[in-house]
Amino acid sequence: MATECTAYRDDKGSLHPTPERATLADLAHVLGRVGEEGGMTAGVAKLILEKREEIERVFAEHDAMLTARASSGNEAAEVVPIKGAS
Repeated sequence: MATECTAYRDDKGSLHPTPERATLADLAHVLGRVGEEGGMTAGVAKLILEKREEIERVFAEHDAMLTARASSGNEAAEVVPIKGAS
């Protein structure tokens, strides 16, 4: 007997049982081959999904810095050395 099911399609058209799996497949596709023979791609994609909030925060801060630099008219900023930094 036929039954109805919910599936999630990734960008390549493959079906996945959860949104997370579809997203992981899309991330892996975007990353391409990571590591020898692409063996690290799935792990890196999973890590990106798990760390999404932190990664988005870093990019938001980066975008804010670029916006501030553009609005100030300065292409280069003054570098201030930090004591103890290596």
